[in-house]
Amino acid sequence: MLDLYREMLLIRRFEERAARAYTQAEIGGYCHLNLGEEATVVGVAAAMAPTDYLFTNYREHGYALSKGIEPGRIMAELYGRSDGVSKGWGGSMHLFDAEARLLGGYGIVGGQLPLATGAALAIDYRGGSEAVVCIMGDGTTNIGAFHESLNLAAIWRLPVVFVVVNNGLGMGTTVEEAAGEPELYKRAASYRMPSERVDGTDPLAVRDAMQHALGSARAGTPFLLEAVSERLKGHSVVDPAKYRDPQKVQALAASDPIALFAARLTDLGLLDDDAAAAVDASATAAVQSAVAFAEASPHPSVDTLFDYTYATPVANDSRRLPGEPLFAPVPFPPAPTNGVAA
Repeated sequence: MLDLYREMLLIRRFEERAARAYTQAEIGGYCHLNLGEEATVVGVAAAMAPTDYLFTNYREHGYALSKGIEPGRIMAELYGRSDGVSKGWGGSMHLFDAEARLLGGYGIVGGQLPLATGAALAIDYRGGSEAVVCIMGDGTTNIGAFHESLNLAAIWRLPVVFVVVNNGLGMGTTVEEAAGEPELYKRAASYRMPSERVDGTDPLAVRDAMQHALGSARAGTPFLLEAVSERLKGHSVVDPAKYRDPQKVQALAASDPIALFAARLTDLGLLDDDAAAAVDASATAAVQSAVAFAEASPHPSVDTLFDYTYATPVANDSRRLPGEPLFAPVPFPPAPTNGVAA
């Protein structure tokens, strides 16, 4: 329980520092944070075996940390530096580490679902014992790839767990206004797939539910898990979330998963003020070290711009830089002589 608490606090301090770096223009592009979802993140990761594969959406910094990837390499990727997990070319939304079996954050809503389903098919085809976990937001349940992927997983009995992190808002639209069935776990019934809804503010509840779901998936029955876990801030770092009810925002402080879990540990005699301060200091120091690593990492060289486009060389693949012509320019014909074209 203390390990889960340490991990949750590391994610919180990492995301807070990432938000600060974004406002300082150290991080570019889009940046989506796991603030408020830490219990769901660590609960999911705690149930996974090291050999299991994870696909997630663009709100994935916490999942990368929970997968055991060094904070410095994650922060360097956010900074767009060459020591990042995606060598600086992916940024916040595209963390990837094959060794840790984090097979990507994906910027396209639902883009990860067909790929996760395909990975599960590969495991099944090879007779492997691994499972695939596919993270998504509540808004993803309304797109075609969600239904196609669950349908294929069901009829092929693939070892995959689909996890819907329901934070109540698809960007600025509530689930109730966007979904005919707002209890999203019930959608699995269309594919005769078992499902469950769990309190995403309780890391132990999420862990236990994930263990059950993974056991089902390994036995050949895919599973849909819905974790209700509201985000504390806007959709992205630049979103002021003015569409949210101010009273609801104030109420969120009472359901902060880190504060709730800290109180629980204190009641059990596992945590006191001094121990909590020590955990916080350790997490803060780890994040400061990650920032120092990122700042010291070089920017990718321009001559690597087209590296990693393909896994293997491709015939006729263009390596030109932006602004360079695709073909050598055709020379103009010679000037006419005596009024007659040559």
